[in-house]
Parts: sequence; structure tokens; C-alpha cells
Amino acid sequence: MAASYSRTTTRWKYDVFLSFRGEDTRKGFTDHLYTALCHRGVITFRDDQELERGNEISRELLQAIQDSRFSVIVFSRNYTSSTWCLNELVKIVECMKQGRQTVIPVFYDVDPSEVRNQTGRLQQAFADHEEVFKDNIEKVQTWRIAMKLVANLSGWDLQDRHESEFIQGIVEEIVCKLRKSSYSMSWVTENLVGMDWRLEEMSLYLGVEQLNDVRVIGICGMGGIGKTTIARAVYEKMLGHFEGSSFLANVREVEEKHGLVRLQEQLLSDTLMERRTKISDVHRGMNEIRVRLRSRMVLVVLDDVDQLVQLESLVGDRNWFDNGSRVIITTRDELLLKQFGVDKIYRVASLNNIEAVQLFCLKAFRSYCPPEDYVLQTIQVVKYADGLPLALHVLGSFFSGIRSVELWNHSLKRLKDIPDKGILDKLEISFDGLNEVEKKIFLDIACFFNGWEEDRVTKLMESSGFYPQIGIRILVEKFLINISDNRVWMHDLLQEMGRQIVKRESHEEPGKRTRLWLCEDVIHVLLNNTGTDKVEGIVLNSNDEVDGLYLSAESIMKMKRLRILKLQNINLSQKIKYLSNELRYLEWCGYPFKSLPSTFQPDKLVELHMRHSSIKQLWEGVRPLKLLRAIDLRHSRNLIKTPDFRQVPNLEKLNLEGCRKLVKIDDSIGILKGLVFLNLKDCVKLACLPTNICELKTLRILNLYGCFKLEKLPEMLGNVMNLEELDVGRTAITTLPSTFGLWKKLKVLSLDGCKGPAPKSWSSLFSFRSLPRNPCPITLMLSSLSALYSLTKLNLSNSNLMEGELPDDMGCFPSLEELDLSGNNFVRIPSSISQLSKLKSLRLGNCKKLQSLPDLPSRLEYLGVDGCASLGTLPNLFEECARSKFLSLIFMNCSELTDYQGNISMGLTWLKYYLHFLLKSGHQGHPASWFFTCFPGSEIPSWFHHKSVGHSLTIRLLPYEHWSSSKWMGLAVCAFFEELDCGDSCLITLNFDIKGFKSRSYFLEYPEGSTFTSNQVFFIFFPRGKFPEPLAVSNTTSQPIEVEFRSSIQERNTNNEFQVLSARVMNWGFRMVYEEDTVQFNEPNTSVDSINGLHSEELMILDENNSIIPCNNIEGKCLPE
Repeated sequence: MAASYSRTTTRWKYDVFLSFRGEDTRKGFTDHLYTALCHRGVITFRDDQELERGNEISRELLQAIQDSRFSVIVFSRNYTSSTWCLNELVKIVECMKQGRQTVIPVFYDVDPSEVRNQTGRLQQAFADHEEVFKDNIEKVQTWRIAMKLVANLSGWDLQDRHESEFIQGIVEEIVCKLRKSSYSMSWVTENLVGMDWRLEEMSLYLGVEQLNDVRVIGICGMGGIGKTTIARAVYEKMLGHFEGSSFLANVREVEEKHGLVRLQEQLLSDTLMERRTKISDVHRGMNEIRVRLRSRMVLVVLDDVDQLVQLESLVGDRNWFDNGSRVIITTRDELLLKQFGVDKIYRVASLNNIEAVQLFCLKAFRSYCPPEDYVLQTIQVVKYADGLPLALHVLGSFFSGIRSVELWNHSLKRLKDIPDKGILDKLEISFDGLNEVEKKIFLDIACFFNGWEEDRVTKLMESSGFYPQIGIRILVEKFLINISDNRVWMHDLLQEMGRQIVKRESHEEPGKRTRLWLCEDVIHVLLNNTGTDKVEGIVLNSNDEVDGLYLSAESIMKMKRLRILKLQNINLSQKIKYLSNELRYLEWCGYPFKSLPSTFQPDKLVELHMRHSSIKQLWEGVRPLKLLRAIDLRHSRNLIKTPDFRQVPNLEKLNLEGCRKLVKIDDSIGILKGLVFLNLKDCVKLACLPTNICELKTLRILNLYGCFKLEKLPEMLGNVMNLEELDVGRTAITTLPSTFGLWKKLKVLSLDGCKGPAPKSWSSLFSFRSLPRNPCPITLMLSSLSALYSLTKLNLSNSNLMEGELPDDMGCFPSLEELDLSGNNFVRIPSSISQLSKLKSLRLGNCKKLQSLPDLPSRLEYLGVDGCASLGTLPNLFEECARSKFLSLIFMNCSELTDYQGNISMGLTWLKYYLHFLLKSGHQGHPASWFFTCFPGSEIPSWFHHKSVGHSLTIRLLPYEHWSSSKWMGLAVCAFFEELDCGDSCLITLNFDIKGFKSRSYFLEYPEGSTFTSNQVFFIFFPRGKFPEPLAVSNTTSQPIEVEFRSSIQERNTNNEFQVLSARVMNWGFRMVYEEDTVQFNEPNTSVDSINGLHSEELMILDENNSIIPCNNIEGKCLPE
């Protein structure tokens, strides 16, 4: 098939119009030229073949000229004597002057100078015309002008050259001009979104200006991501640089229907611009391509390739083409590109929010933005499509025919339940290319494991014989999943496609499907006892629909092929007597029975999770569970002892947190050579650990927090040299084992609340550079902990450290990032703390005797001095912490800092310095650059010129463009709490929900144990980077952003858990902060309260009932009327 250039546009019907004198050249030169042009795929008009009989010739000819991209005028001896030819010439010149046409003069058997000067035979011809048209001499003059204009153009002069050579040169020029012009007028530059930067990246990959090599570039990504669109755009833009080109679309489909020979024939036909070359077989075609294109610089695109043989048969080797050639391959299979050995791989990313809105709106509304009534609906569609161009294109076309908001809403609801078949069918092509095992892996991820840790998924799949190391890699290479942060992720539409495949297994009865994940389907099966042995997996998360229902245990017992079972807090009509022995994953939160069924043989089990269960003992005696990797029995309050671990050699995680009746860990735990995680937090009856716990060489995390009866650790625990985290807070432990210096990998150590008399032998065991007299145990440990150079987090809170008991050499922890000294009794902190060069967080809350702070580390980001009632002075934090990305300050109940009214001023002053610090350090837009502090006070400063009353407040910020400029720094918030009387059992929380295209939530916690001895005013600054990316819905407006503020007070109940109390009435103040505000701060004699807003933001304030509160900005305040 010949390549057609002008057919990519709608402006021209023909590539070339031939103007010639028939009696001179029709059967000779012009016929040969016409044939050569057609052979190269150039669509050419020639009057004796194209005009229909009976039509008025002159009108048809004029239209044909107008519909042609090029005109070739063959000047011959008698051309000028024909008024027909001269009228053609005038029309051609008219189109040329309008910029609609390129004209190429050919001087066949006349001298170009005679045509330009109209001498010789031409002079006589024009004299004859003047005689005939003496009454219309202007007509002849028009002919003369047109001929002279064309004759002065660059053209072709035959002279004594060979005619075949001459014709070949003309054809090559036309083909070259067609190439260079086609991309600039093609469809690819119209109505495409986000293409410019992608074309720039591809241009760098292709390096067209480099003519000394042949490059093969792969474009890959999931189905519908835009691979073909990008390849087509690149092709249209670049083809003018090459001597031949071919875009082979839908290679996979064409091969299936017509074979590789058809594709080989098209490749040769396109690149050589000949009529189809006949090829007998694939091998001969490969040889033909190599021989005929090896001296030709070509651009070849192979679109939608899925087999290596396709590449080998069409572009088998770089030496098939001349230097400067480029080959582009699009595929859903990255592995295929690597196998073929492409030079570079371009992985297509999803559209960003703005691009997605624009593409959808182009299809739905034929503009880049939606009508005002359809903004929210557009946002919902864009969220659903999640950046997939195919979905945006299909849904845009679908919604383009709906012009009712009500119908849009109905269609959107339907779309969530019944996805668009056209989208899913396109995506399913990738699924169809998988083998049966790979399909099982894909469906398991789609139904159960999306977002899970890769290691967990791999082990579960491995136990089912799915060879996940290979299968998961193949799914990644085919862009059906991706691995990010060591988790397995699947695009929402791919997940929906997989789930629809499972639903097709049985449209009417869920119990006959392999996988169940929808709550209504699971309830149906368990309530109506319709389960079958086809079911391999069930996931039922906590849901109100289950409350009060008694489900059938028998239905579960019928599912003998169950591999995955996850249930939460369900009521069963009878005791369960059987569980599938095929189970690999068992999670049953709130399991109501004291033991597992006696018939259950869990030898294939990989993970067992039974939080909040009634289990007293997992199993009696020894069970061979060689595949079991994780046991989670958190808060199983009836659990008395752990099982025998002798036949569980591969256990990696054991979580027994909150098992309050647990009194003993089985001695066999020492054989768990692969255990990395052991959590015994709040096992309040546990008094000792088995000594062979010291043999757990791979243990990395050990949590013993809240084991009140635990008095000591095994002496040889230091042999667990891979230990990274140890928490012995709130235990009776007073010393660490003498071998703890071997924990070279320890990063986190918590000794929160550890107190007691010093052992007499400590001073002889360690040598310290600087120790106080009569050191307490924690002091001894702190000094000796300097050997733990990997330590990043150290918690010494509530350890009764007195003045002088902190070692002078505090800078001995080179890796320390977090230090918690809260709740101690020292008066000062050694100045050596400034030497902790990596310290980011310093907590000193409720150090009631602390009077002053030394110079602090330069990278400090968080400082908490809440409840430091004696603290009177502070260092200049913003000068010292010059390298911090943010600095969060907590000042509560620090009554000695300033007087009552001064506190309010100090809070705003700190905010002032902080904003100036951000601007000076260049961190003003960084998402981590936020500020939080609190001072005694009862008023919202007038600087916060929008104010409101209530425990919650919603602000809608409009328009986004005004405050998303680079000059906007963020949002400053002020919140007032009344004095509380709840002692140290209260937890005060401020929640901030930023609702945009992708909502974000933050909360700030008033530290537990702190009390409000007076009214408190919170000062918070949210930087610009904390807000979600805007979803632009037009060139001038964007989606509104809502910021919701909520406060809550929680009190610890008898179960040591927090429950929410009624919120206390609060006052709020807020202000948009711009760089100009910091400039005003620095002006002489300017107080913080006197600074008014430099921007008149358009804000809507919503009260607790979502009603609009009118704003009065005359005095910079916003109050309910």
C-alpha cells in the first residue's frame, strides 16, 4: 500500500495538479511523469482521466486546481498558444498567492529565459492573443503577468538531460516537499493534549540530527495510555527528515488476520513509495527489506507489537537500514523491547489532572473546559479515568450526547456499577496475552492484593505454585501492575477489568465464582449457603451490613478449595467444624471460638491473622507448618500461651500485642532462625523472656512496651546483633544487658518510664568520659550508649533524670535524629546537644524544672517545650536552625516565658520570624515547611482578618489561580481553646482536611500528659506545598478547594483507650499569607497586628450546617452575622 501524505489533512483532494499542453506532451513526457508520480503514491490530477464526461470542463478544472497541494506546469512549445492552459495558469497563480499551493515550473522543450521574457515563439503567441482579445486586452495582460511570475520561480529545465533521470528528479522533489509539509498540517497537531513535552522527550531519544547510527526506540505502557498517539505524532513530525517512511499500525491484529508477509509488503511499499511489492514468504521478505533499504535512510513505526518474531521479520537488524534511520516500536510488553535490544525505552506516563480535564472536555464539550453546571461531574469522570487517555476519550464521546445534569449524574452512578465495555475490552487484550498461571496472579491482585507489600504477595503466590518471581515480573513488564515503595499496585480500571472477568464466571450466582470481594456477594453466599468448591478466595471487610446477621458456617465448610479467607466480626449460626486445608491466608478478626477446628490441617498456611479473637491456644502439641510466615493474635485477651514453634521454622513475624493473659512464651521460640519482628507490647502478665530468645540472630524489631512485670532482659540479648528497634518503655527494667554494646545496627531505643536504683557494678563495666556523681541507671546507660553509633531515635522520657544526670558529652550520637527527654527533672540541657548535627526532633514536654535552652542543632525541625512551666528564655531558633526544612514549635503551659498578654504577641512574633525565615531560606513552598505553636491567651489577633466561632469551620477558597501564584506562601490559622479540666488523661486534636481533586488530611496533637492551665491560642502555618494539586477546569478557573478545620477532645477510658468527648467551642482565625506580608514585617515601626491583607481573597465561609457565612472584609474580619 502506497503512503499517502495529503490524506492526513482535509484541505486537499490531490497532491499534484498537472498543467500541460496535450498535443505537445500528453502521450510522452507528461504521461511518464504522471505514471512516476502515481507509482510513488502521489495522488495526481490529469485532466484527460479525472474529468467526468458531460461536465463543464472549465469549472471542474478550476476546482481540481484549488483542491491540489502542488501544481506542476509543463511549459512546452505550444503551451502559450492555448487559452485553456493560460486560464489554468492564472488560477494556479491565484492559489499560490493565497498560500494554498506550491508551484513547480518544468521547462520541457523551451528556454526558461524565453518564458520569462516572453520572446521567440511565446512572443508570437501573445501577439495572436492580443489580436483575438483586442476588446479584452486586460485578459491577455493577466496571462502575461502570471507566466512571468511562474517562470521566475525555481524549477526544472530539461535541456539535454535524459528524460527518465529528469522525471525522477521532479518526483523526488515533490515527494520530499510532501513529507516536510504533511506533519505541519496533519491531525496530530490538532486537538491533542499534553503532546508538546512528550514530543520534546521523544525528540531527544531519537536524536534525528545524528546521522552516524541507526536507533531503535521503544514506547511502552499499559493499554490505552497513548502509545500509538505519541508514535503517530512523532512520525508525522519527523518524517520529513527521511528518504522513506512507514507507519505499520496494529501489527498484532494485522498479523493475526493477514500474516507477516502483508506487513512486509506494506513496509517496502511505504518506504520506497511504490505500488505494493509482492512477497512470497516471510524469509524472502526479510531479505527483500534488507537489500532494498540498506542504502536508504528511513523512519519506521511498528505499532502494537506483541511478539519478538514480528520485530525480527520487519526490522530484524540495524544493518538493514542506512545510517540516520530510526525505528519506533510501541508495545504493552517492556520485556519484548529488552529482548530485541532497543536503544532506549520511553515509558508513557498517565495524563496529569489538567491534561485529563482538557482531553475529556474536548470530547464531551468540544472545548478545553466544561460548562459551569458540569464542573463537578467532569471532576468525577476524571477521577474515575485516573489519567488514562483511552477512558477519557471513550467517556468524553459518550457524555457528549448527554445534555442534562440529571442524566449525567445517573450515568456516573451507573458507570461505577457497570464499567464501560469498550474501555475494558481494550484493556483485556493484555490479559488475553497471559498464560493461565499469570492470569491467576493478575486476578488475585485485582481482587485481593492491590496495594499489598510485594514480599507478602510473592510468598502467598509461591505457596499456591504460581511462580510469582517470574509472573509478577511479567505483569510489570506488560504494565498490568507496577511496583512502588515495595508494594504491588494496579490501575483502578485494570482492577475493574480483572474483577469483571471474575464476575463473568457466573453472572447470577456469586457462589460459583472463584473470588468474592464485594460485601453483598459475600453476605449472599454466607447467608444463603450457596458457596461451592469453585470459590478460592473471600474477603469481607468490616461493614455495617453484617451487623445483626447470622451467617452460615456450613457455607464456609463447603468451600474446600479456599486459598484466601478474610472475615471481620461476623456472627455464625453454629460452630465452624471445618476450614479448607488449602488456605494460604487466613484472617478472621474477632474469631469467636476458643480454638481452630480440630480437622483443620494448615500445612499450606502462609499468614494467620486473628486479632481480637477468643482463641485460648492456637494448637496443641507440634504442628508441621513449614510455610507459615506470620502470626498475628493482637488483643486476643484469652490467649494464655504461645504454641510450640518447633515445626514452624520459617516464621518471620509474631505479633502478640495486647494479649493480656499471656504468661509465657514457649521456649521453642529460639528455633525461629528467620524471625524478624516480635511484638509483645502490653502483655501485662508476662514476667520473663525465654533465654533462647538470644538465639534469634535475624530479629530486627523487639517491642516490650507496657510489660509491667518484666524486670530484666536476658543477659546475652546482645548476641541479637541485627536488632534495629527496641522498646522497653513502661516496663520494670532498670538496666540493659551488659552485651548491649554489640547492637551496632540499633536505630531506635525507647526507655520511656524506666526508673530504679543503680546497679553497683555499672561503673566497673564501662568507662565514661564524663559522669555525674551517683549516676542513675539511665544516666549510666546514656553514657554507655555512645557505642551505638547507628542510633537514630532515643526515647528517655519520664525516666526521672535529675539535674546533672545528663552527661556533658551529648554530642556522641552521630546519627541521632529524634531525642525525647520529656517528663524529666533536670534544670538545663548540656550545651553539647548542639553537636547533634542530624537531630531533627527534640521533645522536652513537661520538664517542669527546665529553665533555659542552650544553642540548638542547626537542622532541628521540631521543638516541643509544652508544660515547661519554669522555662524563661529561648535561643534564636530561626538563626540557629538555618538548614531546617521546617520548624514546628510546641509551646504550651510555659507560664514563665512572658506575661499573659505578651504570649499572644510572642506567638505572632514567632510566626513572623518563621515566615521571614522561610522566604530567606527559599523553603516557602516546601510541603514540609510548616509551623505549629501554642501560647496562653484568649483572643485571636487582628492580623488574622477572617474569623469565626465554632468547633468546626469550612473555608472554600476561590479562585485558586489568585492564591496559587508563586507569591502565595500558604495559609495561617489561629485557634482558641478554653481552659480544660481533664488532667493528663485528655488528648486534644486539631484536624485539617484539605478537599481538592486529591484530598489530604492532617492532624496536630496536643501531647498527652499536658494540661490546659489557662486558655490557649494555637498558631499554625500550612505551606503552599501542603495543598493538593489543583484540578483546572478551564483556562481561567479551577476546582474550588475546601479547607475544613475540626477540633476534638478525647479522654482515656478504663481500657486505656481514647474516646471522643464533645468538642469545646472554639474561635478561629485565618489568613492567606503572601511574600509581601513578610516584606511588611521587616518595615520599621510595623507591628504584626497592624499588617492588613495585601490581597482581597474571594472566600466563602461555611458553618457547621454547610451554610454560607457572609464575610465583611472592610476591617479585615469575617464574622457570622
